[in-house]
Amino acid sequence: MSPLLMFLSSIIMVSWADVCPCERPELCQQIQDEKDFEVFVFDVGGKTWKSYNWSVVTTVATFGKYDGELMCHAHSKGARVVLKGDVHLASVVDQSNRTAWITEMVDLARRQFMDGINLDIEQAVEEGSPEYFALTDLVKETTEAFHKQIPGSQVSFDVAWSPQCVDKRCYDYVAIANSCDLLFVMSYDEQSQILGDCIAMANSPVTQTLGGYDQYLKIGVDPKKLLMGVPWYGYDYPCLNFTQDGVCYVAEVPFRGAPCSDAAGKQKTYKWITKQIGSSLSGRLWDDKQQAPYFNYKDPKGQIHQVWYDDPESLCLKTDAVQSKGLRGVGMWNANILDYSDDPVARQQSAAMWNALFGCQPG
Repeated sequence: MSPLLMFLSSIIMVSWADVCPCERPELCQQIQDEKDFEVFVFDVGGKTWKSYNWSVVTTVATFGKYDGELMCHAHSKGARVVLKGDVHLASVVDQSNRTAWITEMVDLARRQFMDGINLDIEQAVEEGSPEYFALTDLVKETTEAFHKQIPGSQVSFDVAWSPQCVDKRCYDYVAIANSCDLLFVMSYDEQSQILGDCIAMANSPVTQTLGGYDQYLKIGVDPKKLLMGVPWYGYDYPCLNFTQDGVCYVAEVPFRGAPCSDAAGKQKTYKWITKQIGSSLSGRLWDDKQQAPYFNYKDPKGQIHQVWYDDPESLCLKTDAVQSKGLRGVGMWNANILDYSDDPVARQQSAAMWNALFGCQPG
């Protein structure tokens, strides 16, 4: 890390003086209780967190601006709040740079009364490269530093839906899992590398998703280190060609060696999706093979779009496996994007999405 970056970082940290923002000072004490079952929530900013189901939330990873009110509220509910951690791996191959970054993160967490860090490092890494070893060391050293400086803190690391070099993320997954507290498995964006026909498909097909967990377990990752991450969003694909059989051919947008990818579409929130279905051409459809819902609609220019997404039915087919596979818990990207308005239908839809984190209800 350059002296300039370190100087700027120090300015940022000083701007958040370590004065407790809570009305009750005890709420600034870090959460140390270990939860048997984790419900890991990503929050990207704003105030929708006031509508979360706090009866189940155990950890909130803050990917938006620092919000002292959120920290105080989460602590009042016994839930952890953790930082986002991301760094360019080439810059931390050097031990001194790596140590400086870790020190900065620990200091920031302490100043903000946080309970740990979520490492969201999704860079392509070649096995055996300097970055490969630096990443493994970074996770280990970050975990050791946080556990020492903030007793009871939690360090999690975000991984792709499969450990098999998805998106060229060839990491030492077993070593990383052994050194940190949790792996958040991002069981979404599973069409980031389309090697077959360039067609619209499910964001998180059930069989493929669950196969990813079997792969993590097969290489020796402790199931109690694994969190199942599910999507609360979908993809809207403009169709270049829409066949009579309802297949949507999409633009060829390459990604990390694959000729096509889900980047041909746009991410859409569940809130948007539930409103768009009503004016769609098809209404909600269901794909038996991928076990996912989708629908078709026509835009103002007359182009047909196909939208693939997850709803309570498709989500619970995956979350049912959390207990059967002995996983540590569940989470989502991200909690902000439901409709938390006072509309009765929206409230029911949002409650159903939270409930789906715990599997399919009988009947």
